[in-house]
Amino acid sequence: MRVFITGSTGFIGSAVVKELLSVGHQVLGLTRSEKGVEQLKSQGADALHGVIEDLEVLKKAASECDAVIHLAFVHDFADFVGSCAKDRAAITAMGYALAAAGGDRALVITSGTMMLAPGKLGDEDDEADITNLMSAARGASEPVCLDFAKQGVRASVVRLPPTTHGAGTSGFTGIFVNIALQKGVSAYVGEGQNRWCAGHRDDAARLYRLAMEKAKPGFIFHAVADEGVALKDIATEVGKQLDVPVVSIPPEKVEDHFGWFQFGATADNTASSEKTRERLGWTPTGLTLIEDVPVIVDFMKSQAA
Repeated sequence: MRVFITGSTGFIGSAVVKELLSVGHQVLGLTRSEKGVEQLKSQGADALHGVIEDLEVLKKAASECDAVIHLAFVHDFADFVGSCAKDRAAITAMGYALAAAGGDRALVITSGTMMLAPGKLGDEDDEADITNLMSAARGASEPVCLDFAKQGVRASVVRLPPTTHGAGTSGFTGIFVNIALQKGVSAYVGEGQNRWCAGHRDDAARLYRLAMEKAKPGFIFHAVADEGVALKDIATEVGKQLDVPVVSIPPEKVEDHFGWFQFGATADNTASSEKTRERLGWTPTGLTLIEDVPVIVDFMKSQAA
């Protein structure tokens, strides 16, 4: 299959490109920079210079491919609602192009388990938590994608956990390590029993491929290996790797210590991937989050040097 990938040079996107090429698929990757063009070419992929706001570029690329994997997102938290609107516009443009082209064409988009209601084990069939404005805005992309199943497109959604980890930025845990480097302590809030679900990026890349190749239309999948890892356990391992004290901070000190990341430090986001494993035969094989902390710490230290 020839596959158009947005976000193709990012932390997860580059792993998806590698995964697809390794089994013989052809890849056309969207990138914003000349460096990205060179990266894609070095991997053996074709490159398309552009941005997801250019809907005509997206339409043309999608119409010329058998499948689309949409990973790009405009991370403008000053206008998060606007970023989510751009995401839906991109999904709509590519979905219509695939539907118009006809045949067995797949659209796989990216969402996140953080869109689910906190404090309970999230399920693939759970909808976004509309009581939270950010979750509602981001989660609105899911039905836009899945609606293309009615037009003959094999439309599906992959929800990534807040820590999709590996040798790179690694989501929440990378941010957490960076704060520990800056503060000289590895801190959790209160008793540290709030949890983050997690999964390795190579496992996530394989899940995207499986969803593209054989998912039935209209399904949501979770790229989750660890259903929930307590923040105290993460902080303890980070402190060990950095050789800094591990401390508990009271809730009233969270903003002082974590700044804008206070929402992540207090998040309780757990999710199951049981239905994903059943529906696609997907089995995570990568390192657990705790096992991968040394790799994440080494990467973040290299970036801070």
